[in-house]
Order: sequence, then C-alpha cells, then structure tokens
Amino acid sequence: MKEIFKIFFIFFKIGLFTFGGGYAMLPIIKRELVDNLNWITESDILDYYAIGQSTPGIIAVNTATMTGYNLKGIKGALAATSGFIMPSLIIITIIASYFSRFQEIELFQHAFSAIQIAVVALIIDIVIKMWNKSDKSKISLLIFVLAFILLALLRVSPVFVILASAISGIIIQRFRGEFKKSVKEYKNNKN
Repeated sequence: MKEIFKIFFIFFKIGLFTFGGGYAMLPIIKRELVDNLNWITESDILDYYAIGQSTPGIIAVNTATMTGYNLKGIKGALAATSGFIMPSLIIITIIASYFSRFQEIELFQHAFSAIQIAVVALIIDIVIKMWNKSDKSKISLLIFVLAFILLALLRVSPVFVILASAISGIIIQRFRGEFKKSVKEYKNNKN
C-alpha cells in the first residue's frame, strides 16, 4: 500500500508541474521515474506515451494510467491517474472561481504567455533527448520523415500515423527475419 501512495504522490507532483499537455509531462516523468527512482526506462516512457497517444482520451492522463498500471496493476493505474489529475482539478476549480478577474489582469496574461514559451522549450528538450536515444537506421529515418509529412503537412490524425508506424515496424521486423526472434525473446522474458 505504501508504494501505491508513493505512485499517487509522484504523479501528483508530475501533474502539478505539467503545463501544456502530454509532451510537457515527458521530461518530468523521465526525471522522476527513470532518473530518481529507476522504476522504468526511457524506452518504457516512449512505449507508454505511444499507447497513450493512440488510445481515446487525454494523452497525459492515458500515459499516467499506463505507467501506473505497469508499475502496480489496477491500483497503480488508479493511483497514478488520480494523482495526476488532482492538481489540475484543484487549480481549475480555483481559477474558475475567479476567472473573470484573472482574465483582465495583464500580469496573468504575461504569465500564461511565458508558460507557453517554457512548455515549447520543454518539448524541444525532450524531443532532442528522445532523438539521441532512438534508432537511426535508414528505415527508421524514412518512417520519421513520412510521419512528419503526414502530421505536419497533410494534417493526418496522429492515431492513423501511430498505427501506420506500428504496422510498418511489424512488417519490417518480419521481413528482416527478426520478428520470430523478438517474439521468442519476449516469451522468454515473460517467464
């Protein structure tokens, strides 16, 4: 039970400092769960985030839920999810009470503009770190370029791009002859 409370409080802290949605939470999750606690790996974060992005709902909440579930099952998922959303509920309730007053205060307008800029910096930082640790084979770079074109230029839904990338990865692995090896390794690791 102690670990469940710890998951709740860690995700409460992550939720408290996550401004700007799902991407903004990645560096905080990395610092807390990978660097500080060694509970998961960077690869795990990317997997949970990809699943969170491809399932219905809020990406950040889905990622928190997935992470909690993989740490401690259903109880971990509930702890991570409730911990993550609690700060937002508290802050939104307070802001909603005084929103009309905040809206007109120039100081708050500047604060929110600065927060948006900081979120962009956080996203760029995590993209660079994730890029440095990612597979840079020719086929991976091709998938990256195609995904970027589909998302940025053609405005295709991220869900379709993620699904297409996943299917491409499976097909490529199968053609490389590594698919059977990967499945065998996965089964051996599960036992």
